[in-house]
Amino acid sequence: MPADSYEDTPAALRSPRLQKVGGKNGIAGEFFVPAYQRGYRWGRHEVDALLNDVYADGNRSPSDNYCLQPVVVKRRAADNAYELIDGQQRLTTLYLIYRYLNLEVGVEPGHRFSLTYETRPASQEYLRSLDAERMNDNVDFYHMHEAYECIEDWFTATAARLGIPSKLIAFKVLDYLENLVYVIWYEPDNIDATTLFIRLNVGRIPLTNAELVKAVLLSKDLDAQDYQRRIEIGSQWDAIEQDLQQPEFWAFLSNLGGADYPTRIELLFDLMAKRRPDEKDRFFTFLHFKNTLDARAKTNSSSVWAVIVQCYQVLREWYEDRDLYHKLGYLIAAGTPLRQLLDLSELEQTKSAFSRAVDQLIVRSIGLPQAGIMELNYETSYRKCEDVLLLFNVETVRRLKHSTERYPFHAHKSEKWSLEHIHAQNAELLTTVEEWRHWLADGKAALGKVRLNEPDLDTERMAVISEVEKALSTHLTESRFTKLSRRITALLSPDGDDDSIHSIANLALLSQPINSSLGNQTFAVKRLKVVDHDRKGAFIPICTRQVFLKYYADAGSEQMHLWSRKDRESYLEALISADRGVGQYLLGAQ
Repeated sequence: MPADSYEDTPAALRSPRLQKVGGKNGIAGEFFVPAYQRGYRWGRHEVDALLNDVYADGNRSPSDNYCLQPVVVKRRAADNAYELIDGQQRLTTLYLIYRYLNLEVGVEPGHRFSLTYETRPASQEYLRSLDAERMNDNVDFYHMHEAYECIEDWFTATAARLGIPSKLIAFKVLDYLENLVYVIWYEPDNIDATTLFIRLNVGRIPLTNAELVKAVLLSKDLDAQDYQRRIEIGSQWDAIEQDLQQPEFWAFLSNLGGADYPTRIELLFDLMAKRRPDEKDRFFTFLHFKNTLDARAKTNSSSVWAVIVQCYQVLREWYEDRDLYHKLGYLIAAGTPLRQLLDLSELEQTKSAFSRAVDQLIVRSIGLPQAGIMELNYETSYRKCEDVLLLFNVETVRRLKHSTERYPFHAHKSEKWSLEHIHAQNAELLTTVEEWRHWLADGKAALGKVRLNEPDLDTERMAVISEVEKALSTHLTESRFTKLSRRITALLSPDGDDDSIHSIANLALLSQPINSSLGNQTFAVKRLKVVDHDRKGAFIPICTRQVFLKYYADAGSEQMHLWSRKDRESYLEALISADRGVGQYLLGAQ
């Protein structure tokens, strides 16, 4: 039931009747889905649940009637069609089930009813064709096609589970729909359809704020003469929603995943309503727009919608502008609220003034002079190190000359990130025989790929390789591992290794899974593994990749197996420089 109890049900709905789904007296006629409704969204969970409830493993007796959830309609005087107020998801799914049954056992597709959609008239034809090549034309087509595939999968899986032909199951499902399955049918009088739609759905989980706002927008001050404008708003809504569903655009705007915003356009409504992240009222945004439209007679849906479209256009312009994309993308990723950036853009009248203000925001987000950057370290300023290194990576991509490459915030936000010590901390932190064996095998592989300039060191290298091979072929003790790991580390470590192991000059950004795969290894071992991950298509931030390719070393001085003090100095110099790194955003630099 749509309401929690009979008493919670609007008075106009308190005289329901049972309506058989199929058969001679089944659901019939044309159902009109108005613009204020959301599109079709049922997936595998809902489709499977409906079919499981109807079929009941084929054990229904002739008196075992089953009642589906309500369908609420209102007869339209203009064409005698039903305006479908509630139940679109169920009726569309029933239509798709009948279409499948037509192919299996020869019943008329859609049986005796049809569905038309105010904002997407082509959906009626698509329900008949379910053309796979057109399924990505809009989000409704996609969900309709996916639901039909779920229906096919359900019949196949159920037949396999019960060990009977799928056609026999199809005949039984058809029989149940024709004779035993009902819906609760409401056909109210003397109540506005949009008002009833909102009252039915506030307090019920399925509808989002955006879908409720849509209902208000497409009903306020829109009479028959405004029909074309209503269609236009619905079409613009779909185009904006489809754009916001693009991973690259969405990741630029938000740090939240799709589950937090199943209807992405709701982000725009939250921005306009100035909803705070800690807001407790679930319907804060919807009530903001409803009160806005109700309180002022001169406020109509077109003017409110125009503000929403303008907000979207501003965000899209930022996304298309390569400099702003990187600067604002960094700020958003680092936690600056999108609403704050919109407020700033409204305050600054020109694009150049806004760009300067954005630079100052980045300066404040770092909040350090050059000396402060040099003092950052893993143990005392972990989060600040993450922010600075993220900015370093973003700025490195932004500054690429003659390039259209953009920092992939969508790839970045699909991972959890951590700081990786470029050179090993301490192999003696490993505690299991399996960890010791992996460490020694990796160390041996790295030693096999280097050649040391001094003859004595190269002799030691060959001796260590031989001893590791022996150790790996016999029982490995902790004492033996410790001695060998120290010899490997000595060969692959820079001379005079100092206590700067935790400084930002020895840190790089890596995703947690890749970081975990590297372990407490030397630079040479980590370098081989990072290159291998990069070759396999893993996302390695540009500066991290350049670190392990020895990009920051002076030409002619590369020692590919070492991360020396000189390498750290060059890396830090690039990090704090104004023309290569984050230098322009340090306090006192402007």
